[in-house]
Amino acid sequence: MASETGATAVAATAPPAPPSRAPGPFVLRPLLHDVPLDGNGTGEDIKINCVDYLDGNLYIGTTASELLHFFRIPPDPRDPNGSETFILASRLRPAFSESPAASSNGNGAASPGVQQILLLPRVDKACILCNWTVTFYSLPELSPVFGTTQVRNCNWIGGVDLNEGIGESGDDRPSGVTILLSLNRRIQVVRIGEDARVVRKIDFAGSKISMRRDTIACVADSRSYALLDVDRQLKIPLMSISSLDDSGSGGPFGQAQNIAGGAEGGGGLGRSASSATATRPLLAPGDVHGHSRSTSLGGFIGGIRRHDNRQMGELEDPVFQESDAPPAPSRSLGPGVESSAQAQRDATDKPLPAPPPQETGATLTTQVGGSGTPARNVSPSKPGPILLKPHIVSPTAEEFLLVTGTGPLDPGIGMFVNLDGDPTRPTLEFERYPREIVVDGGAPDLSSSRPSLDLEEDGYVLASMEKEFGDGIHHGLEIQRFDVNVGEGEPEKFWLELTDSRDGKVLSPGTPLGIRSLLQGEEMQVDGVVERLCQRRFSPFPGKPETPTMSLRSADSRTALSMERLSQEKELFDRDLESDEESLPSGWEIKRSQEGEDFVRGLAKTTSRLAVWAGADIWWAVRNPLLSQLESSLELAAASQEQTSSHKLEARRQLFALLETIKGRDAKTELEFMTLGYIRQRASVMLLAKFLDTSEPPFTESETKGMEENLVDGDLDARVVLALIPALRNEIVVNRKGIWIYGGVKEVVEIYISASEEGVPGGVQSVNSLAPNVLQFLRRFLSAWRKKKGFGSIPGEIFRTVDASLLLVLLELDQTTPRGRLGKTGSIRKELYDLVDHGVDCFERAVDLLETYRRLFVLSRLYQHRKMAADVLATWRRIIEGEEDKGGELGDGEQRVRGYLSNISNQSLVQEYGVWLATRNPKLGVQVFADDRGKAPKFDPTQVVAVLRKEAPDAVKYYLEHLVFGKGNTAYVNELITYYLDIVINDLQSTPASREMVAASYEAYRALRPPKPTYHNFLRDNAPLDDEVWQSRLRLLQLLGGDHDYDAAATRERIDSSLAGISRDQGSTQKGQQQQQQLLVPEAIILNGRERRHEDALRLLVHRLGDYDTAVSYCLRGGPSLSFSTGSTYRRDSLPTRETQIRLFRVLLAEFLGLDDVSDRVEQTGALLERFGGWFDVLEVLELIPDGWSVDVTAGFLMAALRRLVRERHESMLARSLSSGQNLRVRYEVITQVDERGPTVDTGGA
Repeated sequence: MASETGATAVAATAPPAPPSRAPGPFVLRPLLHDVPLDGNGTGEDIKINCVDYLDGNLYIGTTASELLHFFRIPPDPRDPNGSETFILASRLRPAFSESPAASSNGNGAASPGVQQILLLPRVDKACILCNWTVTFYSLPELSPVFGTTQVRNCNWIGGVDLNEGIGESGDDRPSGVTILLSLNRRIQVVRIGEDARVVRKIDFAGSKISMRRDTIACVADSRSYALLDVDRQLKIPLMSISSLDDSGSGGPFGQAQNIAGGAEGGGGLGRSASSATATRPLLAPGDVHGHSRSTSLGGFIGGIRRHDNRQMGELEDPVFQESDAPPAPSRSLGPGVESSAQAQRDATDKPLPAPPPQETGATLTTQVGGSGTPARNVSPSKPGPILLKPHIVSPTAEEFLLVTGTGPLDPGIGMFVNLDGDPTRPTLEFERYPREIVVDGGAPDLSSSRPSLDLEEDGYVLASMEKEFGDGIHHGLEIQRFDVNVGEGEPEKFWLELTDSRDGKVLSPGTPLGIRSLLQGEEMQVDGVVERLCQRRFSPFPGKPETPTMSLRSADSRTALSMERLSQEKELFDRDLESDEESLPSGWEIKRSQEGEDFVRGLAKTTSRLAVWAGADIWWAVRNPLLSQLESSLELAAASQEQTSSHKLEARRQLFALLETIKGRDAKTELEFMTLGYIRQRASVMLLAKFLDTSEPPFTESETKGMEENLVDGDLDARVVLALIPALRNEIVVNRKGIWIYGGVKEVVEIYISASEEGVPGGVQSVNSLAPNVLQFLRRFLSAWRKKKGFGSIPGEIFRTVDASLLLVLLELDQTTPRGRLGKTGSIRKELYDLVDHGVDCFERAVDLLETYRRLFVLSRLYQHRKMAADVLATWRRIIEGEEDKGGELGDGEQRVRGYLSNISNQSLVQEYGVWLATRNPKLGVQVFADDRGKAPKFDPTQVVAVLRKEAPDAVKYYLEHLVFGKGNTAYVNELITYYLDIVINDLQSTPASREMVAASYEAYRALRPPKPTYHNFLRDNAPLDDEVWQSRLRLLQLLGGDHDYDAAATRERIDSSLAGISRDQGSTQKGQQQQQQLLVPEAIILNGRERRHEDALRLLVHRLGDYDTAVSYCLRGGPSLSFSTGSTYRRDSLPTRETQIRLFRVLLAEFLGLDDVSDRVEQTGALLERFGGWFDVLEVLELIPDGWSVDVTAGFLMAALRRLVRERHESMLARSLSSGQNLRVRYEVITQVDERGPTVDTGGA
């Protein structure tokens, strides 16, 4: 036995590997390249037969019968890009038995070399099968143990219980590890510990491979598979390896057979020679050529009981679990299914040796330097069915996967059986019969190449095979799922091969690939994840090395702001940020990037236990991260930029299909959560780029909606989306910390921005140049983003950007809305109103935009939301005074101002705009000061009158009307009468037409025939409603004729002095007085009544006005009580006395008798005497009535008078009669009382 050690370092630089982001579930990463297989430099074609790995120690077996031991030096943890290094620790030539047959077996083929490496870390031992000879060594340095012990004529070593863990230590560490040695005639069960001891022998000849779960082993010879119960010596024959082999499998398929009777020398429990003898060591160091004796029954029983006790403990292991998916092994696997299968094949694919001559029955024969040579099982020249290599792996703790076929170039079939031999899953199909197979993943299993978290993963079968392509035969790995449920369709297959070159060295596709599941894996970094998932600072402004605190918006964004003003805004914003945010330390960006990288790097780790080799290079077969698998579809879509429309449509559909596959997918790990978010963001950005590309086919409505949903739900910073649109890029607001997004998304966005800048001269684009579909997309996208307000994880700068951009888009879209139309539900204008009504975070920017678009009414709504009443009123004032408002939505601006003033509590503001409104619309302006329901404090009337008299004189009269008529405040009656007189007199003085109209009204009224309304009603019904003078005169008459206490003398003087000018213009005083009487007759009548000048008042009523009914009422009610109001009421105590009434009727009769018109004279006199005859003396009337009048005129009066006289006479007679009767009654009562009392005698004091 020769061993070579050394410190030769072999760099672990990358060997040839496929693309770094292959679409399949696995990729190859370098483990070790340029392995020094030819240590002596002989130039022989030496290949790798087997590989295993444990605790940083890499063991490689070659066809040169050498075992290379490499030690791993991990990379410097301070260098994130550092790589591991392997140094050659030793070069060992394991001992083996040579014989003449060994060198000529199989058509003169050389010895296979190191066939298997079986590592037993629980006992720190290694079993090496080299040229059909087993030798034993210690771990990790590979020092020989058990002396010079060898086991010759062995086809396979393995059978370690895959349910047992490899990490036990201390008291939990078992006393040994049980393995199976496949000899030519039987299988020996051997326990390796401090020594090697035979536990039992099983009669199963020619076994080539074995896998074991607890006591059940799945084994195969050259023709068929079988299940063995190692403890009970039972066998269940299974299917043949080749479906063309009809030689039989040694018994009925699926039926248990007892094989205990076939062992010699106590191979089974019933055959033990003694029940008291303990288990004997396999071979003492000195007994090199001896035979071991049969183990005793007691030893077997003790060993079995100990074994059974251990099994019971294992069954209680909580790691076992039941699920729909196939269960995983309960513990970390030892040299498992994959290791046994892989180590059995040699690189030259030589025929397996035939069984040696008959072996001694009861002992495991060991020799050193013996001359025996194993013979071949099947002679290659012997005609018969093709013998295929058996493959057994165990994907779960309850299953074995077996491969059958018809020939090496024909498809292979993978069959799953449980520990009872029953099928459990649908079969797998391999395109060709595989050279080697391994399984990875499925239920939680330490044998899988998975991320560091112990979560259930997809289960895969990897098969090394050759596959025919157009350029010839390629060797590679066929990969497919084995845990697809029934009904989910055919599992998708992937093909992985070595195609890349390195340093001019190209691996031929015809180079066979070896694959093995190693005893222990290694944690490694996932390629390409850190640079894509790490957050990077993104600048939306191309060509700027530093991201500004706030973007300087271009004038072409419809702002028309000067650069100086923008610069000032930026300085103010910077100062605000400095006051609100802590100062950023030096190097903060580098530190944040590094922390982000460290975080992602901590997540982006995976563990692989699969080794793949070809030639002198070895790779890890690593699970391709989900990121790489999904990103390959994105790269495929991106590669179609220069293709035809049909290809672009197909690429677009691929992007949508990818987004649909990850929609609603629940992430199992934080890395997967980040990956799904990244893919969604990147795919959405790519779709948006295609959407904005005018050369792309137009998006359908459903596609646009899908893109919007993914952009919003993907949580991509809205500013990144806006950065892709130059017209809105200058609306982006960025604080000093900048925008941080996934590195992969940043790369895509920057590429698009760079390309778009080349297509737009100067990088300037206005918002009105955007297509309608882009504007509509932005409207919906930004509106959806605004719904995220209130999320604490979203910085405020995003919403300032979103609000400004949305406002700009809505203003652009709303330009087509007809002027003056209010916002209806679902309209653009309604959305614009809702935006400003609910408030925007970019207030200053919104003001600028609304001013630029001349949307003053919308601006006022923005101020209203902020409760900026002064700005609201100032904006409305601008519109009312004629400044352009392109929307035209204000409507009746003065009325809107009036209503708004009643809803604010700022008294000074109410006064300011109340006065302004009173100057424009006195009636409406006065309502502001007269409003009792307003929120502002009430105004003092004296103050209001003073303010209005100074700033809005035309409104004073209306305010006084409110005080007098509305509030009943008689203190201002005289002042209001003065205002009315001024209006009326000024009109009469300045307008002859008004004088003529007044005179004409008198003439028209006098021309009316009875019955006719009173003059007041006549005047009210015929006065123009919109004529201020006439309405003022009606109010004047109402005040003069009412019960108000006013200065009648001063009023008369005011009238006389004002109308004196008219009199002078007429040429004489007498004529002027007559003119005065003609112009203001009703006023003169009322004033005469107030001054008790009843004769003058009645004369004007009868002769100048012709209002006879009012004259009669004057007599009944008295002059002071005369009222022209329609709803006046008179108290009885205010009526004049009867004597006054008689006197007034006497005056009225005289006036009627003085009428110029005879018919009126007769008619009115007769009616007055007939109706009110009781107020006249008959004799006086008869004296006044002209003698020439007909008796008929006074007939009614005379008849009434006579009736009255007769009535009075009868009444007096009746009164006298009543008095006589009453007198008699009194006398009677006196007499009666006298009689009752009788006489009284007065004795005079006696």
